[in-house]
Amino acid sequence: MTQRQVINASVSPKGSLETLSQREVHQLSEAGSGSTYTLFRQCALAILNTGAHVDNAKTILEAYKDFEIRIHQQDRGVRLEPLNAPADAFVDGEMIASTREMLFSALRDIVYTENELDAQRIDLSTSQGISDYVFHLLRNARTLRPGVEPKIVVCWGGHSINTEEYKYTKKVGHELGLRSLDICTGCGPGVMKGPMKGATIAHAKQRIHGGRYLGLTEPGIIAAEAPNPIVNELVILPDIEKRLEAFVRVGHGIIIFPGGAGTAEEFLYLLGILMHPDNAGLPFPVVLTGPKHAAPYLEQLDAFVGATLGDAAKQHYEIIIDDPAEVARYMTQGLKAVKQFRRERNDAFHFNWLLKIDEGFQRPFDPTHENMATLNLSRDLPAHELAANRRRAFSGIVAGNVKDKGIRLIEEHGPYQIRGDAAVMQPLDQLLKAFVAQHRMKLPGGAAYVPCYQVVA
Repeated sequence: MTQRQVINASVSPKGSLETLSQREVHQLSEAGSGSTYTLFRQCALAILNTGAHVDNAKTILEAYKDFEIRIHQQDRGVRLEPLNAPADAFVDGEMIASTREMLFSALRDIVYTENELDAQRIDLSTSQGISDYVFHLLRNARTLRPGVEPKIVVCWGGHSINTEEYKYTKKVGHELGLRSLDICTGCGPGVMKGPMKGATIAHAKQRIHGGRYLGLTEPGIIAAEAPNPIVNELVILPDIEKRLEAFVRVGHGIIIFPGGAGTAEEFLYLLGILMHPDNAGLPFPVVLTGPKHAAPYLEQLDAFVGATLGDAAKQHYEIIIDDPAEVARYMTQGLKAVKQFRRERNDAFHFNWLLKIDEGFQRPFDPTHENMATLNLSRDLPAHELAANRRRAFSGIVAGNVKDKGIRLIEEHGPYQIRGDAAVMQPLDQLLKAFVAQHRMKLPGGAAYVPCYQVVA
């Protein structure tokens, strides 16, 4: 990535986080904690770099080595001063409104996260404590809206999909929007943008004001998948596990489009939760879909699930090929069941408290070479536990592909080694090879993909 035109500016918020305490400003200054400033700088650079076709955090950070963002507390409130910032985030010297909103959302979430972690009331040693923490993060971001009937549809899939697949996601989003449904994605390009774009047109047709386009991300991935400009609610969770929990707690149904390792990670996370015995009978509509040419990919993913987790796992989702309207109809019917179920049990519409999530799905996984090599990938594990460890394996591959820390680990120590039973490793190897062959690991047009992993049976 070549160095692009840069700009210096000054920007203040509108409508949120007008003030910070002196302690919070000190935390966010280079003279303060240091690590907090570094985290905010990385997230801010990603937001200002919205629209760049780069899926490598290390490349973006190196292209803007001189980028700084200074935080000033003054009588009239907070002011941010970005220096050597990407010029595309500005029009005639003024920061684009959506970019400004997301920039202050990042500031809000990072400040709140740091302060909450210092609070004694936060208990990250238990599953319930972690869920409470996710709840508090979402509530602080004003994502949770009590009394609103279930209508948030989460869309997962690849950021490097081809043109036909992208157009298909817009059609599905359009059908969802015509049925007054809102969209939640990982906030980046590709599948994370297409459904939102389709829904905006449908919401306009239906004269729906206040349509929600919720983007959930985390610091390790945001630089590789910068928020798309349609997102009107951005939330930055502390790590991938809390991001995934936020998806299934606030979303009422999930649509999975073609993708790569990150999509497989999300899918296995979801299946592992839905297969837990405590979640038996809990309605959660899930659809795998794509255009006609993507049918082999969806069938291969379906076969992978059957081969590694068994036919019981396949009962938790529906496959619909090349029919956006049917996808939306299926989801609408599924949301009616969700609404009835929660009403009967007095559960909240805005946060799925009844969903059981084991600590194995909540504990942050650090994809070091040692941790990747020692993952337990045995067929003797209960299916939902095997799904959790498979999810970790894919999380490591995502880190090695696009995250700054993971890329540097691979450069220093070579590929990760993923070990396990042959019955588990063979389907995994076949799926990963298919991802590479279909250019689902990197954005098309770049250099040939070099795997960051080795599959060892």
